[in-house]
Amino acid sequence: MSAPQREEWNSVLGFILAAAGSAVGLGNIWRFPYIVGKNGGGNFVLLYLLIVFLLGLPVMYLELAAGRKTKRGPVGAIKALAPGSFWKFLGYLAVITGIAILSYYGVVAGWTIYYLFHSIFFGFESGNTSALFNKFTSNGLLQISLLFIFIGITTSVVFFGIKGGIEKISKVLMPLLLILMLGLIIYCFTLPNASKGLEYYFMPRFSEMNTNTFIFALGQAFFSLSLGMGAMMTYGSYLKKSEKLLNAGFVVIIFDTAIAIMAGLIIFPVIGGAPEKASAGLVFVVITDLFTKIPGGQLLAIFFFLLLSIAALTSTISLLEVAASYLIDEHKISRKKATVSIGFITFLVGIPSALSQGATSFFTKFIKIGDKHLSFLDSFDFAFGNISLALGALLLVLFVIFKWKFQNAKIEIFRNQEDKLWLSYILKPLVLFAVPAAICIVLGFIIFTGKTLS
Repeated sequence: MSAPQREEWNSVLGFILAAAGSAVGLGNIWRFPYIVGKNGGGNFVLLYLLIVFLLGLPVMYLELAAGRKTKRGPVGAIKALAPGSFWKFLGYLAVITGIAILSYYGVVAGWTIYYLFHSIFFGFESGNTSALFNKFTSNGLLQISLLFIFIGITTSVVFFGIKGGIEKISKVLMPLLLILMLGLIIYCFTLPNASKGLEYYFMPRFSEMNTNTFIFALGQAFFSLSLGMGAMMTYGSYLKKSEKLLNAGFVVIIFDTAIAIMAGLIIFPVIGGAPEKASAGLVFVVITDLFTKIPGGQLLAIFFFLLLSIAALTSTISLLEVAASYLIDEHKISRKKATVSIGFITFLVGIPSALSQGATSFFTKFIKIGDKHLSFLDSFDFAFGNISLALGALLLVLFVIFKWKFQNAKIEIFRNQEDKLWLSYILKPLVLFAVPAAICIVLGFIIFTGKTLS
C-alpha cells in the first residue's frame, strides 16, 4: 500500500501559530512564573532570554531542518538522514518521550478545565484553596475523567489533520490566547502591589546569581520550546520547501518568549513581589487564593483559567501529533486510526499519574529517593520531562555533528535565504560547542543531584 500524500501547512502563518502553540503551553504560563520565583526573579529572566536565543534557537533550527529535509517525523527523518545506522533509536526516543510527557501533562491540563468551571459556577473561598486543591487532586475518578476529557479533545483536533485540524484550531486559539493575556495584563497593572511585583520580576540581582539559576533557565528554555521531543521536527516536516525556515523559526521563538514574559506580567503584579511559595502549586493554590482578595477576582480567575486551558491544548496537540505521525509515516496507518490509537494509549499510560496526587498511596509514594517520596507523575516528569528531554536534545546535536554534518543541516536551514548565510558563522560554534556543553551540564546536574528542573 502506498503512503498517503503528505500534508503541508496552508501558509507559513499557519505553521508559526501551530509551532508557537506547541511551545506556548503550560510550560510558559503555569511553569515559567514559579520557576522564576524559585530562582530569583530578574536574574532568571535575564539568563532565560539569553539562553533561548543563543542555545534554544539553534536546536530548533536543527529540528525544523531535519523534518523539512526528509518530510518525516523523528523516526523517519533519522532513518532517511542516516539509513541503517544505530541513530534511529533517537527517533524512537522522541516518540516515547512525547507520549510519556503527554500522559502526565494531560493530567495537569485536566486541572485547568476543572478550575475554569469551578471559577465560573462556584468561585473560590479565601484561605481554602489549598484544601480545595488537595481534595480535588485526591479524587481518583475525577482525575481520570478529566484526563480522558482533555486527551479526547486533543485527539479530536489531531484527528482532522494538519490543515483541517491543527492549523485551523491554532488560527483561532493563538489570537484568542493573546487577547486574553493582553486584557489580563492591563487589568493586573492596576492592582495595588503591581509595581513591587514587576520590580522583583525584572530587576536583576547579580550578587544572587548562581549555577542553579543557569541550569534551571536552560531546563525551562528547552521544556518551553518543545525541544528534544520531536515536536518541532514533526511540524517542520509539514513545511513547504519554498518557505523561509530561518525566519519562521525565529518568529516562533519570539512568540514563545513573549508569551512566557507576558505570563509573568500577569502573575507577579497579582503576587506583588517575590512569591512566598514558589512551587507547582503557585497557580492552583497561591494565585487562586489571591483572586479571592482583589477587585473583580472571580472574573479574573475565569479568564485566567480559560487562558491556561487554551495554552495546555495547543501543546498537547503537538505532542500527540509526534506519535500519530510515526504510525502514519512508518506503518502506513490512516490518520484517523493512528490518532485514536495514540490517544487511547496515552490515556492508559496517564492513569497512574492521575492517581498519584493523593488518590492512591501506591502511586502517590511511587519511588523513594533518600528521604523523599516521588509520585508517579513526579517520577515520569523526572525521567521524561527532565532527563529524556535533555538527552534527546543532546543526541540530536551530536547526530548533526557526527552523522548528518552541520554543513548539510546549514543548506536546509538557509534554503531560500542564502543572503543570510553569514549567520552560519554564529550558528556553527553554538551548535558544535556551546549547546552540547550546556546540555551536558544540565544532564549532569539532574543525574548527580537527583533534582528535577521543575
